[in-house]
Amino acid sequence: MTDNPAEQPIPGAPGSVPPSVAEPTEPHEPLPPKPDQGGPETVSPTGQPTGADPARNAQSGAYLTTAQGARLYDTDHSLKAGPRGPVLLQDHHLREKITHFDHERIPERVVHARGAAAHGVFRGYGSASNISKAAFLGRDVETPVFVRFSTVLGSRGSADTVRDTRGFATKFYTEEGVFDLVGNNIPVFFIQDAIKFPDVIHAGKPHPDREIPQAQSAHDTFWDFVTLHTEATHHTLWNMSDRGIPRSYRMMEGFGIHTFRLVDAEGATTLVKFHWKPKLGTHSQVWEEAQIACGVDPDFHRRDLADAIESGAFPQWELGVQTFPDNPEQMFQGIDLLDPTKIVPEELAPVQPVGLMTLDANPSNYFAETEQVAFHVGNMVPGIDVTNDALLQGRLFSYIDTQITRLGGPNFPQLPINRTHAPVNDMLRDGMHQTAVHRGVAPYRPNSLDGGCPFLAGEDTRAFVEVPAEVAASRKVRDAAASFDDHFSQPRLFWLSMSPVEREHIIAAYTFELGKCYEQAVKERGLKVLARIDGELCARVAAGLGLPAPEPDGPLVDSDPSPALSQVGALWPVDGRVVGILVGKDADLDGVRAVCGTVRDTGMVPLVIAPAGGVIGADGDPVTVQRTYATARSVEFDAVLVAGAPGDASAAPDPRVTVLLDEAYRHGKAIGTWAGGGRLLSMAGVPLDAPGVVEGEAATEVLEEVTELLGGHRVWDRFPSTV
Repeated sequence: MTDNPAEQPIPGAPGSVPPSVAEPTEPHEPLPPKPDQGGPETVSPTGQPTGADPARNAQSGAYLTTAQGARLYDTDHSLKAGPRGPVLLQDHHLREKITHFDHERIPERVVHARGAAAHGVFRGYGSASNISKAAFLGRDVETPVFVRFSTVLGSRGSADTVRDTRGFATKFYTEEGVFDLVGNNIPVFFIQDAIKFPDVIHAGKPHPDREIPQAQSAHDTFWDFVTLHTEATHHTLWNMSDRGIPRSYRMMEGFGIHTFRLVDAEGATTLVKFHWKPKLGTHSQVWEEAQIACGVDPDFHRRDLADAIESGAFPQWELGVQTFPDNPEQMFQGIDLLDPTKIVPEELAPVQPVGLMTLDANPSNYFAETEQVAFHVGNMVPGIDVTNDALLQGRLFSYIDTQITRLGGPNFPQLPINRTHAPVNDMLRDGMHQTAVHRGVAPYRPNSLDGGCPFLAGEDTRAFVEVPAEVAASRKVRDAAASFDDHFSQPRLFWLSMSPVEREHIIAAYTFELGKCYEQAVKERGLKVLARIDGELCARVAAGLGLPAPEPDGPLVDSDPSPALSQVGALWPVDGRVVGILVGKDADLDGVRAVCGTVRDTGMVPLVIAPAGGVIGADGDPVTVQRTYATARSVEFDAVLVAGAPGDASAAPDPRVTVLLDEAYRHGKAIGTWAGGGRLLSMAGVPLDAPGVVEGEAATEVLEEVTELLGGHRVWDRFPSTV
């Protein structure tokens, strides 16, 4: 501290010592706390002062250790049977690290705390029967499902529309048992090995001293980790793209992330990656829109999902698989299938549809269903098995361990939302919250006292039998295959696949996120990472940060773009889109009635916005008002229609209306008007000749053009681009 205000440091430094750009490698004791930080007085468990230095309660020693003080030489790799082998149960460091992480929060989920969910049904196409014997994939087999969507970093009280990865977890209640497909809306993950999961989440969570920022990655600890651990670059780039701020859960892809193994009726195996493809297409918000929604409606995504289902606009996704030969190398065209930071472009391995999921019912109780649902990647059925992906292997351990803490004991599968629809005879007994009333006297086998029941099943009676995959004779090591060292070719592929407007959004996101970091060294290191992706990306972000753009310290790998990675350019169904219809006292009510009817007929939702609530046109056929100028905001609407001119041409329009129209225009939304409403648009600063602004004489003709524009999600021509 100093008495001279000019020398006073700017508040917000994450640590007590400025960091270096290069990763520190010289061992030293933990850094002291910042001058503004203290700690509780050191007293005994019975309240007696001890006089000890408070630092005695903090971590000590220069080296990473186990909780028992044993020094560790590696915390980035699980112990495997060879670099590509399965993870070994004896890995005490992995189990200690993950177990402690699983139990960090009580009772809220450590990650994916804020969620929304819905019930539905999955109908198999039968097209997967030649690669998997899983019964639920059979032709026209209908399976109940429960799907939970979520953000990752925020607490239960955080906002929906923050920039973050979204969870996409599906529970299939199949006749052969529960199958959980637990994935995200991004097909890759930050890390290659589950042993690093506590590290990346600790980095992404709020700083532990202040518990801020909430539900955000725009801070030093996140960027410190991902710029030092460059295997995170691919996922980070997806997060900085529009994928990090989806328009709706209904318009969001889902991915199983890992490579799984499918088994057919003859025992032949195929490697696959799972994809959920939304029937409405994959769409996002623009950044300002997402920020506004955080304030005016932090429940934006959960409300959108529930409202769509309630209105009958049932969200649908096709489940698809990319298939690969199950060869010993587990590689496909040079891409390591065991590396969860890599994708296989759809142009190399097309996604083959295997079934359709429809969500058609909302939960009746949030806690009992959405909050208590327990997913586990190890919940599998015959015909589906795992691979040696080290991230997947660690998840097989972690999920049950977490649920035991969150849900009060080992009987969480008995909660109604988690119950299988297949018969259960598991010999598991007692424990906290046991709700089954078991019979018999012999919960063991073999037994004769219960007549030998339960009996073992065979493959001919649909038992789950692990694939007898070869495990290469090898040394146990903490290591990974050399192919895992490529951290930049796929981020470059993603960048090259983006449209100009999407690239502009990525540049803006990196500029904002790195600009929110306090430490200059973290910003400089971030630019070094971007230089390995693309020179213009790095230069534009550097200019925004006021820093020089570094040269890449390695070659840039060029590859053919993958059009499937871009969200821009196609036309999609408009089911469930929300159309705001702005009316004043002199509105064309006949046109409003016609538009409302047509909007409903096309599967969209019309919301009439008026100066006050109630009805308008009460003398004849009244029009019900759903929103007022005080309660409406542009983020709720996918398009806005202006039904007629303001009553007094000389008077200034209501400022709440001009804000709504100005925001809708800036966010690239289609705007239509008739019966002289163009005057209001002009008064709000919306150019009538701009792309996506429709002015006409007849309300239904205007709506027809606006509906066509809605098929492209946004009027992308309205966004300038220099990339």
